[in-house]
Amino acid sequence: MTEAPNNPLPSPSMESLFYMLATSALVNLGEVPNPVDQQKKTDLVLAGHNIDTIALLQEKTKGNLSPAEERLCMEILNELRLKYANASRVKK
Repeated sequence: MTEAPNNPLPSPSMESLFYMLATSALVNLGEVPNPVDQQKKTDLVLAGHNIDTIALLQEKTKGNLSPAEERLCMEILNELRLKYANASRVKK
């Protein structure tokens, strides 16, 4: 794929994929505003799906990630799971 000359993107990486999914989870947890409408809304179903997708990637790539990638994935999952649990308690 070619890059647009006015908007060069970084090279694809596992780190950027983890961050992309984590950002989506944070939006769905209502932690950060949605970039489209700048509104903070909570959708625990979508947040859970984002977290489960990261966990699936972790499982499917086991043994193929660098130590730094493994550590980042685990840290992201731990943080998101804690935020999800807290958001779930607030919703009750």
